Amino acid sequence: MKTRIFNWTRRNMPTREQMERSRWIRPFANRVLRSELWRFTRRSVPRGVALGMLVGIIIPFAQILFASLLSLTVRANVPVAALTTFVTNPFTTPLIWVLSYKVGSWLLQVDAMTIVAPVNTAMEHTELQDALQWLTGATLVTAFGLVVVAVVAAAVSYLVASLSWRAWIAHKRKVRLAEARERMHARMRMQ
Repeated sequence: MKTRIFNWTRRNMPTREQMERSRWIRPFANRVLRSELWRFTRRSVPRGVALGMLVGIIIPFAQILFASLLSLTVRANVPVAALTTFVTNPFTTPLIWVLSYKVGSWLLQVDAMTIVAPVNTAMEHTELQDALQWLTGATLVTAFGLVVVAVVAAAVSYLVASLSWRAWIAHKRKVRLAEARERMHARMRMQ
């Protein structure tokens, strides 16, 4: 199972060379293709996962392009951010939109029950409502829910990616130490 996922990831992850040839990214190539944005580090990978989740859920079009360009601002790993945008696909998008509608509806109802109604007031006095609807291509309730779901999903995915990275590094270190101990014991037996 792991090798299948790894092979699929390797086949579908955009390479630096593919990004260089893209006519959409060519104007930004000198910034997007900086080597630090393509290294897998303990900070850049969780940032890439969170950014990919955020862009993948909120923006319905050109997700890889937006994830790549936004990676510049937060120094996220570009391939990870681009790959994570695939969280939305023909199978998951309807589920995400239904969940977003329910979350948005519930939050706006709770907001309407308060005396001040800060969210509804903010949307009435600013262009936030139009911006949300334009960005997501959804109605106000669904658009608001999409933003909330995207922010929560990005935060959770950042934490999961960070903890997974630490666990992976700890496992690698444990294996390395065990191998070193085994080599030391083998040398001692030979003497």
